[in-house]
Amino acid sequence: MEQRTESQWQPSHNPWVIAFAVMLATFMEVLDTSVATVALPHIAGNLSATTDESTWVLTSYLISNAIVLPSSGWLSSVLGRRNYQLLSVALFTLASMACGAAPSLALLIVARVIQGAAGGGLQPVSQAVLLESFPVHKRGQAMAVYGMGIIVSPLIGPLVGGWITDNFTWRWIFYVNVPVGILALVMIHTFVQDPPYLKRQKRVTMDYWGLGFLTLALTTIQVVLDKGQEADWFGAEWVRWFVVIAVVAAAAFIVRELRTDKPLVNLRILANRNLATGTFLIGLLGVIIYGTTTLLPLFLQDLIGYNAYNSGLAVAPRGIGAMLSMILAARLITWVDERILITIGMVIRGISLLMLGHLNLLAGMDNVMWPNIVNGFANGFLFVPLTTMTVKTLPRELMGAGTGLYNLLRNMGASFGISMVTTLLVRGEQLHQNTLAAHLAGTNPMYMERLHALARYLSVQSGAAGLPEAMGEIYRNLLQQAMLSSYIGDFRLLGYLSFLCIPFLLLFRNESGSRRKRMQEAAVE
Repeated sequence: MEQRTESQWQPSHNPWVIAFAVMLATFMEVLDTSVATVALPHIAGNLSATTDESTWVLTSYLISNAIVLPSSGWLSSVLGRRNYQLLSVALFTLASMACGAAPSLALLIVARVIQGAAGGGLQPVSQAVLLESFPVHKRGQAMAVYGMGIIVSPLIGPLVGGWITDNFTWRWIFYVNVPVGILALVMIHTFVQDPPYLKRQKRVTMDYWGLGFLTLALTTIQVVLDKGQEADWFGAEWVRWFVVIAVVAAAAFIVRELRTDKPLVNLRILANRNLATGTFLIGLLGVIIYGTTTLLPLFLQDLIGYNAYNSGLAVAPRGIGAMLSMILAARLITWVDERILITIGMVIRGISLLMLGHLNLLAGMDNVMWPNIVNGFANGFLFVPLTTMTVKTLPRELMGAGTGLYNLLRNMGASFGISMVTTLLVRGEQLHQNTLAAHLAGTNPMYMERLHALARYLSVQSGAAGLPEAMGEIYRNLLQQAMLSSYIGDFRLLGYLSFLCIPFLLLFRNESGSRRKRMQEAAVE
C-alpha cells in the first residue's frame, strides 16, 4: 500500500516551478564557494589582513560545509525535508548579511562558518526534492538541468564577484544573497511539500560521537593548515598540540564509525574498491580545482594589475569549455570506457595548468583565457565519468551513503587545496627571494654594472642621487620575479598532480563487456 502511495503521489504544483525554487537556493550556496575568490585582495586590504589570511574566507566556508554534509540526512528526518530546507536558507541569508557587515576578518570568518554550515545540506536535499517531484521518465531532464546549474554557478562566480567588487564593494558579494535568499524562502514555503510517505521522525538515532570527532579533526587540522605558515609550523607548541589532537580525533572517528551500528559516515563501504578509488580521486581533484580557482585571480591582480572584474572575466571562459565537454561526455559515456574519459580529462587539465605555468608579467587576456577554456573543457570528462565509475558497483541501498562520502571528500580536498597552494605560495616567494638576492652582491660585477647604469639614468630623469632609487627599483623587480616564480611553481605542481592521478584509474573495476554491450544496444534503441 505504501509503495502504491509513493508511486501515485504527485506534488500540487508544477515540478519545474519546484525545481526553480530549490535550485535558486542551491545555486546561491554553490556560487558562494567561488564568488569571493576575486575579491580576496580587496578583503585583505579592507580588513588589514595578508593575502594568505584572506583565503580563510574560502576554507572556513568549505570545511564547515563538509562537517554538516554527513548529518543532513538526520536533520531532514527530524525536522522534515521542507522545514530543514527553509531553516538552511534562512540561516544562510542571515549569515550572508553578517558577512557583508563584518568589521574584522575574525568576524567575517565566523559568519562564513555559519554560512557554510547552513548550506551544507542544501545540495543533497534539493536533489531529493527534485527526484520526488518529477515522474520517473522526466527525472533525467531534471537532474541534467540541476547538474548544469551546479557546474555553471562556481564557474561564473569569479565574474559576478569581480563585477560587484569593482562597481560597488566586496561586501555586496554577500549582501546580494539577501534578496535571492528571501525569494527562495518564499518559493520553497509556497511550492515545496514533503510527500505523505516521508514522515518526520522524532527519535532518529544520531551519531553524536562521530560528528564530534569529525568536527574536532577537521577543525584542528584546518587551523594548522591556515595558520601554521605564520607560526613557523612545528616550531610553535600550539601547532604540535593541534596536530596531535587532529590525529587522535581522526583515529577515534574511524574506530567509532567502524564499530557503531548507525554511523554518521559509513566507512565500511570503502571496502568497495571503486568507491574507495573514486573518493580518493575526487579529494585530489578538489585540491587541484580549488587550488587553481584561488591562485589565478590572485596572480592576475597581484602581478598583472587586473582589477577584480577583469580577473573574473579572464577566468570565466572555463564555463564555455565545461559546457561543451559536458555535452560531449554525456554522448560518449555510453560507448567509451569511463576510465578512458577520465584519463582524457586528467591529461587536458594537466596540460592547461602547464600552460598557466608559462605565464609571465607581460601576459595578456588571451594568454589567460585559452588555458582557462582548456581547463574548463576537462570538467565534463572528469565529473560525470568519475561519479558514474565511483558508484557503479555499489548496491542501490548504499548509494546515499556512497555519494555522501564522495561529496565529503570533495569538500575536504577543496579546503585543504586552498590552504596548500597559499602556503606554498608564501614559502616559495621567500625561497625565491633568498635565491635571487644572493646574486645582488657587491662582488657581482654584472649586478654592479647594471646598478650604476640604472642610477645614472634615474639621476638624469629626476635630477637627484639615483643610487638609492636604483636599488629600490631593482628590489621591487626582485620581489615581482620571486612572486612570479612562486605562482608558476604552484601552477606546475597542480599540473603534475593531475598527471599523477592517472595511474590510480587502474584500480577501478569496470563492468563486463557484455553489460556495456547491452547498454549500447539500449542506447541505440
